[in-house]
Amino acid sequence: MSKNPYATYAANSINTASREELVLMLYEGSIKYLNQSIIALERNDYLKTNEHVKRVQDIVRELQSTLNYDYAVSKDFFDLYDYINRKLVSGNITKNIDDFNEALLLLRDFRDMWKDAMHKAKTEK
Repeated sequence: MSKNPYATYAANSINTASREELVLMLYEGSIKYLNQSIIALERNDYLKTNEHVKRVQDIVRELQSTLNYDYAVSKDFFDLYDYINRKLVSGNITKNIDDFNEALLLLRDFRDMWKDAMHKAKTEK
């Protein structure tokens, strides 16, 4: 019985990751799947576009569900995630790549901000 080494590595990465690293993985995954959505849309492969967009939406919902409302900024994050989701829905329905690109830009900004915060937290310890 052979296992896929990549799948084993991925599972180990997830199982041993800190909470902060898991959030970073979510951002990375959302960017990866949205890029795949854009490529599929450019190829007029609407089935693949939809499959990838649904994965991004799942990740965005997960990010929303992990927000800590003890902090006022969480409401702003929730609203931005909601905006991203609306762009994903709009782009998926209208086949408008600009909606996907706007969502992608926001997700990249979130990822970069999260990476900076992780780095800052490490250096402050």
